[in-house]
Amino acid sequence: MKNIMIEATEIAMTLGEGAARVEALKGINLSLAGGELTLLMGPSGSGKTTLLSVLGCMLSPTSGTVQIRGRSTTGLNAEQLAEVRRDNVGFVFQSYHLFPTLTAAENVRLSLDVRGERSSRARVKAETALATVGLSHKANAFPRALSGGEQQRVAVARAIVGDASVILADEPTAALDSENGHAVMTVLAEIAKDAARAMFIVTHDPRIMPFADRILRIEDGRIVNDQRRGANLSAVRTLKYAS
Repeated sequence: MKNIMIEATEIAMTLGEGAARVEALKGINLSLAGGELTLLMGPSGSGKTTLLSVLGCMLSPTSGTVQIRGRSTTGLNAEQLAEVRRDNVGFVFQSYHLFPTLTAAENVRLSLDVRGERSSRARVKAETALATVGLSHKANAFPRALSGGEQQRVAVARAIVGDASVILADEPTAALDSENGHAVMTVLAEIAKDAARAMFIVTHDPRIMPFADRILRIEDGRIVNDQRRGANLSAVRTLKYAS
């Protein structure tokens, strides 16, 4: 039986007030298990990024509960939520978010710096993370010397270097061409095989569907479809990642 890394129960999220009030999420129930790569797909405004933000403890839901590795986030203050994020969640964003004046290795070590890890062991962990994404030879390169795909792989290394149990990625291939997108997804899919880590990717990109173990579809703040690898995804898995 797979370990549940994160579980959301009856999540509702209301944004804005008065005429601008929007029910962004409505009764979301979701469990993410280690060793699985889950995609969340849906139209713009359907609640994808809001759900990712709630799961990543960047937003507190209006109602409902989130548990990360069995720990409930209900009632936690901003500092406590930051601690949960730091210890359990790795983020990958569309725009990489690398510091241009730091090398690839230094960008990866930032994730350890915020935890107070600045020893030689931290350097080794950063080197290992870069090796995992195939960029050992780029450790001393600055972002300007890296392709978009390489920059995104550095961002992936930064997300995994702290042994996060949940990796949340927001449109990780949207800014990439087909070749670089395929390379990044190949890395993410390999990382997602780790039974101690759940991978959750928000995307509009149908090219990455063949990499999924599970595909969720959200519309108007509700999960309306949940397909897993096997019979339900057999047609999806035949798609090729092509431009």
